[in-house]
Amino acid sequence: MKKTLTHSLLWSAIVAAASITNVVKADQFVSGFEQYEQQLLQAGETSVQQGVTTYINEIKKLEKQYGYLGAELPLPPLTKVTDGVYVMVGSQIWHNPSNFGLNNNPGFAIFEDGVFVFNAGANPAIAYTLHQRIKRMTNKPVKWLAVENSQGHAYLGASYWVDVGVRNLYSNATANADFNDAFDYIKDEWSRAVSHELTGTARNVTDRFITFNESMKIDVGGGETVELINFGAGHTPGSAALYIPSRKLIFAGDLAFNERMLAFFPYTYTLGWMDSYRKFVKTIPADTKVIPGHGTPTDMKTAERQTLGYLEFLHKAVEKVVAAGGRQQQIEEIDQSAYKDRPVYEQTHRNNAVHVYKELTGGDF
Repeated sequence: MKKTLTHSLLWSAIVAAASITNVVKADQFVSGFEQYEQQLLQAGETSVQQGVTTYINEIKKLEKQYGYLGAELPLPPLTKVTDGVYVMVGSQIWHNPSNFGLNNNPGFAIFEDGVFVFNAGANPAIAYTLHQRIKRMTNKPVKWLAVENSQGHAYLGASYWVDVGVRNLYSNATANADFNDAFDYIKDEWSRAVSHELTGTARNVTDRFITFNESMKIDVGGGETVELINFGAGHTPGSAALYIPSRKLIFAGDLAFNERMLAFFPYTYTLGWMDSYRKFVKTIPADTKVIPGHGTPTDMKTAERQTLGYLEFLHKAVEKVVAAGGRQQQIEEIDQSAYKDRPVYEQTHRNNAVHVYKELTGGDF
């Protein structure tokens, strides 16, 4: 009996694919049909194979058109920071399946001409969920997107925003180049740590980004202008903060932490981070509200104490041990218990101290 895929059957299959679970992307369903397609080719069933191929292509086309086929994720509620500005405060622990990869702070600001999103999300499902919440807040379109740095939770959801029609995408030039170079590694790491299903459809769209080096001003309508600012190297080599002077608010990205322990990676430059933060304090008015890269929204003084305060404390502690002739073992034993209540303290504090030690001395030989 000749097998064909009618239009109604095709659409029913697409709908079914989109609702397999609340969080799994259609691609898992597609991959099964791609395996079936190969089996048909090997069996010489070319007529059936052609129908299956058409079906696969239609699903991929629809998925790209809508950016994500699936339900919203059960993510934290939006927090209103000031008029027209909201943030989704993410988990303060590492990215994992329980938080769907949401361990930073994507947010948005509503302006006269549209919505400005800060941080693309760690995967298309997070981006979709944020977008649905935006649409329940306003009928204005998302017109701009900026990412804080080159890390997965900032960038991996960017292809969703491209697919739904956002054309004004911004990144610091260094961050954009770094993410492009490391895309395969970053996607693989986040897929394994969080979910292959959620992360699998993320694509590298760095070629769509408008980049800047130090700063860029953007007219968002209604007499308001926002500014993207790179205060300098630190947590990552390149970064961007979104300053909204009319709202007295800044999305600081990973320049600023609140409540959560700072984490140093091989590419982190803590001496530069302190210089960048001091520049931040000198540039941004003291009464500005701060949405940090990790932790809840706060004020400039608190963010400075939580971030620069820890960096200065650790540098002084390491320098003291070095001056006394201490080596890495003694560096690891530096008392950081004043910060023990911060999330991920146990996973980070010894590495942080050794990282600073190696920056200052080159490490043990």
